[in-house]
Amino acid sequence: MEAVFKKEIIINKTLCRITGIAVFVILTVLGAFVRIPLPFTPVPITLQTFFVLLSGAFLGSGLGATAQASYVLLGLSGLPVFTGAGSGLLYLFGPTAGYLFGFVLASFLAGRLIKYGQNNLFLTFIIFCVADFILLSSGVIWLKFLLGYPFVKLLSIGFIPFIPGDLLKALTAAVLYLKLKSRIKEIF
Repeated sequence: MEAVFKKEIIINKTLCRITGIAVFVILTVLGAFVRIPLPFTPVPITLQTFFVLLSGAFLGSGLGATAQASYVLLGLSGLPVFTGAGSGLLYLFGPTAGYLFGFVLASFLAGRLIKYGQNNLFLTFIIFCVADFILLSSGVIWLKFLLGYPFVKLLSIGFIPFIPGDLLKALTAAVLYLKLKSRIKEIF
């Protein structure tokens, strides 16, 4: 009986997983509204990458990628969930489309690699940086296809400006993950 008083009882794991996906979809939507436009690039800084990394780490590779794919599908369906309250199929032909697909890849990769981080802040931070690298690379590849700029120009508008903020988001996500992982793992 004492164990009941010390922990909540998780009755239905499936319901918890669905709720976890929904929570990270909502957090990614909210992260889109924390937007800092940069005058030299068509891609704004957002808080979304923070939640993309955590979705993979907390939910695992499959559910994390599902959460991010669900976010993209919500935007495609017409709900104004993308940055700048954007939505619709035409949004996937804009400059941020590669980053949106990178959300799914980065979340999957973070979920797949997080087991190697164990309880080590540095390793967890590196895993989040690798996942973020994939996200940013997806964005740069799409920008190359869309704009056709030389590689150096693409790095200066689609990769390098995001490194300081993404390092801070990856570090914060790593600290938060290590603080909460034991409790979250009980739920999912």
